[in-house]
Amino acid sequence: MTTSSSEIAAMAVHKVAPPPPRSTATKMKARVKETFFPDDPFRGFKGQPLGTQWLMAVKYLFPILDWVPGYSLSLFKSDLISGLTIASLAIPQGISYAKLASLPPIIGLYSSFVPPMVYAVLGSSRDLAVGPVSIASLVMGSMLREAVSPSAEPLLFLQLAFTSTLFAGLVQASLGILRLGFIIDFLSKATLVGFMAGAAIIVSLQQLKALLGITHFTTEMGLVPVMASVFHHTNEWSWQTILMGVCFLVLLLLARHVSIKWPKLFWVSACAPLASVIISTLLVFLLKAQNHGISIIGQLKCGLNRPSWDKLIFDSTYLGLTMKTGLITGILSLTEGIAVGRTFASLKDYQVDGNKEMMAIGLMNVVGSCTSCYVTTGAFSRSAVNHNAGCKTAMSNVVMALTVMVTLLFLMPLFVYTPNVVLGAIIIAAVIGLIDFPAVYQIWKMDKMDFLVCVCAFAGVIFISVQEGLAIAVGLSVFRVLMQITRPKMVIQGKIMGTDIYRDLYQYKEAQRIPGILILAIEAPINFANSNYLNERIKRWIEEESLAHNKKTELHFVILDLSAVPAIDTSGIAFLVDIKKAIEKRGLELVLVNPTGEVMEKIQRANEAQNYFRSDCLYLTIGEAVTSLSALAKMTKP
Repeated sequence: MTTSSSEIAAMAVHKVAPPPPRSTATKMKARVKETFFPDDPFRGFKGQPLGTQWLMAVKYLFPILDWVPGYSLSLFKSDLISGLTIASLAIPQGISYAKLASLPPIIGLYSSFVPPMVYAVLGSSRDLAVGPVSIASLVMGSMLREAVSPSAEPLLFLQLAFTSTLFAGLVQASLGILRLGFIIDFLSKATLVGFMAGAAIIVSLQQLKALLGITHFTTEMGLVPVMASVFHHTNEWSWQTILMGVCFLVLLLLARHVSIKWPKLFWVSACAPLASVIISTLLVFLLKAQNHGISIIGQLKCGLNRPSWDKLIFDSTYLGLTMKTGLITGILSLTEGIAVGRTFASLKDYQVDGNKEMMAIGLMNVVGSCTSCYVTTGAFSRSAVNHNAGCKTAMSNVVMALTVMVTLLFLMPLFVYTPNVVLGAIIIAAVIGLIDFPAVYQIWKMDKMDFLVCVCAFAGVIFISVQEGLAIAVGLSVFRVLMQITRPKMVIQGKIMGTDIYRDLYQYKEAQRIPGILILAIEAPINFANSNYLNERIKRWIEEESLAHNKKTELHFVILDLSAVPAIDTSGIAFLVDIKKAIEKRGLELVLVNPTGEVMEKIQRANEAQNYFRSDCLYLTIGEAVTSLSALAKMTKP
């Protein structure tokens, strides 16, 4: 079948226009800007005087300067109430989470004092309440315990915790400074939902030591060893401890239920942990319960954070461990903090700069590592209380920090008789909210592959370990992305009768095939990773269509719709050339429809070497291509 190029070109209504020429430097600049600065944070600097630009730069680095000049007494009243409310939650949680990380309880309070002050200066979220969180505490404790025993070598364990916090902060700040925040997007929602649920159960199981009064408890984190340890030491169970633990756990869960059912009573669940600590401490003191099998915290020193930069350890023996621990806890805490900040920002209709938040959280942890703190971030439970209490600015973090400071200076002797069992109950009540059943059900309904990732994350955390479970889930998510890249979606399109619209035959039952023409649409970038697959898949489709058409109408043309192909590399161009040659060997003709700017530009460059794709095989729309080719087929009939 032969026809002149001019005849085909004459039938085309519109020509495919190449993009305007740009230099390589211009294209590289645009690509770098879109990759690392998609939000264009400096767009407000354009056209401003130099002095104004410097002032805007300082405000960008220190967001506190944005709201402090307009701060008022009415705003402070709201922040004061919010700060005092979250302090009532932060004090017991700080002590509890430090014990979860196998650190001295005082470290949890130190971590609720300095980091919130730093975040108030550098952070852009109005609602984020900063402090220790359960997941990062669990992961840090479990990873460091693999190398060092916190009971046998408490000083070394503390040094490793501070060093890991330093590396976590450096990782977080680097991601923000280098604009690499997209890396944390590899922790998909399905991964996080499964991981959080599994971690919540592991955290809760770890509290069985305190709830049952067991003294000899496993250091492993898996479900099987924990339950084995529980039932192998039934002789250590203390009914007094169990009774107190169950009573306060029921009280805390009831308070949580009340606040969920009646949101205006948010203060009930916010104050319940501190109330539990006060009541249980009084009970132990009055009844001398420490003499009847109930373990207590013991003496805690008064005073503010001590400098700890001299405790940072960079010995080659532990450097790999601290860097690994810092990387994992840093990514986890960063993901949680940014997700929480964005959630509450959307509720109040303001923007949170993700990269700025990474820098703020990272620098907060770097400073914290030098002031006797361990990894901190924005916790969902505290931030929810902060939001519901009516906070207006980050000043609520300052109020909370000052309240913790007063506690550190004057109130520490009051915690001597605080029972460990109540701290365990507080942790269980806090982490149980991490098990999000509605989200799991929604994932199951929406995407079975995502549900598999969620289940793998959950099972990996429960049965193997926290870090391995997370690694499995991230690996599955990345594998899925790679599968989508290497096996891109392709569809056969047909015409919806009565219109000039062409859509997927499988999705639209009213769409019909065009006799003698096979219309294929590629819905992904074409590159070295998928070009061989596309080549084989198209050839197989042509074979199948040729057999099908032999019974009715002979196949003459193959239309390749490139509208959804945003990018192509040299392997992709080679694929187009190869598939064109293979199709022509069969006596058919290949037509390309609507190649996008980058694709058209590279097709032009390929044509400079040899005219592979003439203008008569390029069309702007499928409709024009079908009209032109159908007329051509009629003209060439004998």
